[in-house]
Amino acid sequence: MTESERRKKILEELEKRYKGATTALKYKTPFQLLVATMLSAQSTDKQVNKVTAILFEKYPGPEDFARLSPEELEKEIYSCGFYKTKSRNIIKASQIIIDKYGGQVPQDLEELQTLPGVGRKTANVVVSNAFGVDAIAVDTHVFRVSNRLGLAHASNVKDTERQLMENIPRDKWSKAHHWLIWHGRKVCTARNPKCHECFLTDYCEYYNARRNCF
Repeated sequence: MTESERRKKILEELEKRYKGATTALKYKTPFQLLVATMLSAQSTDKQVNKVTAILFEKYPGPEDFARLSPEELEKEIYSCGFYKTKSRNIIKASQIIIDKYGGQVPQDLEELQTLPGVGRKTANVVVSNAFGVDAIAVDTHVFRVSNRLGLAHASNVKDTERQLMENIPRDKWSKAHHWLIWHGRKVCTARNPKCHECFLTDYCEYYNARRNCF
């Protein structure tokens, strides 16, 4: 089996298992997805959804957030961690979205990254899920799983994203992002990955390297 065939088989098996997988974050608008994704840094989607269920009822749009003081927002998002920094960034980003973009979240990846607190991962999540743009957001799950499987061979997020974009067909970028996340949550966990339950062991570099050590 060639390397190209191996990667293709991995993607086929992931699609069979996780077809239809999408983001676990709850939102109604691109702006709400942006805020939820910013809050998810160093937090869990479950905790973010718990917070935003109340937050977005009170403050549904950028105009509402722009009127808040950092201290007011801090109280609302305290349980998501790094609440002081997140509060300042969300309020500043809301103000910029109103002043520069007429209250609409920019759809351009590079423009999104000019907003306070918005890195490439967050921007990729937003353009992919809110605007249907082909993109691969590399979070901790995607980084870990893709490098274990051998879809990428990189020591950092930037190179992992670049290699995944080279090794995965463009029309599968956004879908594969979700497949890798769900596989990382359910099977290929950071500690004690459940290799005995995995349906990808025949094609997984990590598993076969470990097996050959014994």
